[in-house]
Amino acid sequence: MKKTLATLLLAAGLAAPALADNWPGRPVRIVVPAPPASSLDVIVRTLAERLKDRWGQPIVVDNKAGAGGMLGMDLVAKAAPDGTTLGIGFNGPIAFGPFMYRKMPYDPGKDLLPVVLTTSQPNVLAVPFNHPAQSVAEFVAWAKKEGGKLSYGSVGNGSSSHLTMELFRRAAGFEATHVPYAGSPPAAASLAAGDTQALFTVAPALLPLVQGQRVRLLAVTSAQRIEGMKQLPTIAEAGFPGFEALAWNGLFAPAGTPPEIVERINADVNAALKEPAVQEALGKQGLIAGGGSAAEFRRYIEQEGRTWGALIRQAGIALE
Repeated sequence: MKKTLATLLLAAGLAAPALADNWPGRPVRIVVPAPPASSLDVIVRTLAERLKDRWGQPIVVDNKAGAGGMLGMDLVAKAAPDGTTLGIGFNGPIAFGPFMYRKMPYDPGKDLLPVVLTTSQPNVLAVPFNHPAQSVAEFVAWAKKEGGKLSYGSVGNGSSSHLTMELFRRAAGFEATHVPYAGSPPAAASLAAGDTQALFTVAPALLPLVQGQRVRLLAVTSAQRIEGMKQLPTIAEAGFPGFEALAWNGLFAPAGTPPEIVERINADVNAALKEPAVQEALGKQGLIAGGGSAAEFRRYIEQEGRTWGALIRQAGIALE
């Protein structure tokens, strides 16, 4: 009996690496809970170009925007836990959602496995190019003068884009109406058209509109100025000391995915993120390459939930 047990344990120990070595065995789908050309889409497609060679299989990028990112992440949560369906999640449907939604179609902490942090980046405060405000101070003065007639866009209910403006609005003391969109492209388009008057989002979706003189950037939400946009002051520098809000995202797998497959994906994404060409491509979009272990990513998500959960409760944000 002892010999049989030892043999089984040895076989199990050998099977785990073999499972990871033989994975994926078929094309890998990465669900992007945002539209094409969004920052999440850019990140996944940049990584997919490197990962397809490492995995020896095509990578299918599946854009499923809607419900503040929950539509796409629900698909991941309910997929077969074999590592061939992944999703790129972000603050909203992962760390913020449990504090805002009365009911979610999945439990982020139970139904999804954090695999690796892909990038983080500050949001930028943007206004239409013809807006009278040329600075944060001028924008706040204008917003107060508007007396609540201001409407601001976001990339979705409960997103970092949404909550960053709520945090800023409360710090600056002005009223505004929230208009959520399904991702950064439509939110940016509404701003450029003047349908909304302000937007916090990550830079990539806005850069073509900035270059086309349809949108103006006023500040960034990081603690320090960022490479490539050194001319932009931080919100903290602009009169709100201590203000910081980062958008982040990372890959997730369905709960139940074997640990050795999660480790394999984590290792390969970490390797891709360390490539100078990848870091340069991401940096040009205002993105900071992430990385680290799955455990570190999980701890970071838990910390974000504690930090922003308090704001969500204070602001009384409740979504159906």
